[in-house]
Amino acid sequence: MSVPVTERVVLADVAFHPYTEAELVAAVAAASAAGRGGTIVTPNVDILRLARRDTEARGHVEAASYVVADGTPLVWASRLAGVALPERVAGSNLIWSLSAALAARSGSVYLLGGPPGVAGRAGTVLAQRYPGLVVAGAASPSYGFFDEPAELDAVCGAVRAADPDLVYVGLGFPKQERLIARLAPELPRCWFVGCGAAIGFVAGEQRRAPGWMQRTGLEWLHRLASEPTRLARRYLVHDLPFATRLLLAALAHRAPWAGAVAPTHGPQQVNGRT
Repeated sequence: MSVPVTERVVLADVAFHPYTEAELVAAVAAASAAGRGGTIVTPNVDILRLARRDTEARGHVEAASYVVADGTPLVWASRLAGVALPERVAGSNLIWSLSAALAARSGSVYLLGGPPGVAGRAGTVLAQRYPGLVVAGAASPSYGFFDEPAELDAVCGAVRAADPDLVYVGLGFPKQERLIARLAPELPRCWFVGCGAAIGFVAGEQRRAPGWMQRTGLEWLHRLASEPTRLARRYLVHDLPFATRLLLAALAHRAPWAGAVAPTHGPQQVNGRT
């Protein structure tokens, strides 16, 4: 389910909804109040790169009800291409703003992700911050739970039993989207957000970059400094060159994938393909 919009902004063959965070939250809150669920994907440079070359990753993005840009370089590229996205919409912000919107009507959330105990602590923080919000449950599955049928079934069964209005899944892309794809058909009134590291940020397990780094597109540098062993290859070898090519192509505005506008109604024609 998507609230109709006139156009989508296309970057690297991925169609983004040109929403501000406030507009997205309002749309999801209205749909949730009406008993309609859906999914949100927030591609950053790394997810956009993966979606361009990996069939599974692309399928997860295309299946989402809303696709919004969680990456300042993507906003910059859209502006250079002349089809500007209004702002960055980060999953690490949505976990707060969506929770606030649900609290206004005593809605419920479920949190999945992080090391043991982190999801529970994040739920406590959200409940204290937003009186009226119901934390229907929280779980921190083991790293390899997807390969353990009993644990996977238990995780899914707990979410189904809780029947929340919204589930935050912070397992990293595309693992979190795989779990969402399994759960969403069984909970048609529920909203799902793949939120990456957001649960850890809320719980205080990790410290988010200062506001000025978020605003200037340098949040990735803060995360690299925090987790160099895990992130150095991803950011420096893969993502930085891809972001550079994306920005240069958008500036030239002649590469077929630099930027385009696609209608959302009927078959979408993106870069000459239907």
